Amino acid sequence: MISGTRTSVDAAAEEGPFHPGELEAQLLAGGGPPGAGIRDWMTEQHRAFFEALPYVVVASHEAGWPAATMLAGAPGFVSAPDLHTLRVAADLDVSDPAQPALRPGTPAGVLGIDLATKRRNRANGVVTAAGPHGFTLDVRQSFGNCPQYIHVREVETGATRAAPPEALPQLDQPARSQIAAADTLFVASAARTDETNGGVDVSHRGGPPGFVRVDGSTLTIPDYRGNRYFNTLGNFVANPRAALLFVDFNAGDLLHLQGTVEIVWDGPEVHAVPAAQRLWRVHVDRTVRRRGALPLRWTFHPGR
Repeated sequence: MISGTRTSVDAAAEEGPFHPGELEAQLLAGGGPPGAGIRDWMTEQHRAFFEALPYVVVASHEAGWPAATMLAGAPGFVSAPDLHTLRVAADLDVSDPAQPALRPGTPAGVLGIDLATKRRNRANGVVTAAGPHGFTLDVRQSFGNCPQYIHVREVETGATRAAPPEALPQLDQPARSQIAAADTLFVASAARTDETNGGVDVSHRGGPPGFVRVDGSTLTIPDYRGNRYFNTLGNFVANPRAALLFVDFNAGDLLHLQGTVEIVWDGPEVHAVPAAQRLWRVHVDRTVRRRGALPLRWTFHPGR
């Protein structure tokens, strides 16, 4: 594991976009990417993409813990007035676990994802302004992701029926059933938040329905072949804490989870899961369910 002493991994981190945790994860997984399309600014294409979205996934960070949520609005509620600025104009619900940490000077991440077209782009940085009606992000890292493992869903506006949040002492049966049936989740992670190439990140994970195994309050998630950046697992190496977000696409409900992480890099348990490169487990110790939190509904299109 990484120590406080200077190592070759630390030295390599100074020369590229990856922090030591990401570099160590790449080594443990057998190698990193041949290159890295990570910029400290947004391309025109990425700026236009964010501005066309009716929802984004957001990660924040408080006292070592990441949190994840989804925010929605009419297309244009996210704006990118210049190469380094992303503004999200959405009312911030005080019951949202990610809301308290969205304040000036704190790290945050935004995932723009269009489930209908399988496009996704990430923007990570530092909050420069925040209030009850949104926040502004100074973008420090911007990059795209491939369309793998995204299940096609068309979005439309639904009825708002927000209910009081439910803080659960442990995963209840409805929560376990929702997770066990899911084909999509979002994961927030954070590490070395005081460094230029560290910070907060939020990513998409997908698989066949039931790809997340539920054992009590422990979730086991396969890690499939990807871009080999290992942003999420690299954050876990440095800070083994995760926030997961499960969306009920039919009802607009959000299930927010936080817990500690362990990574299974290889072995019989990994080989027993089809297509898995490795596994990671989240031992859930914080759960909040927000019914009707989103004014959106999605229609699933299998086979697309």
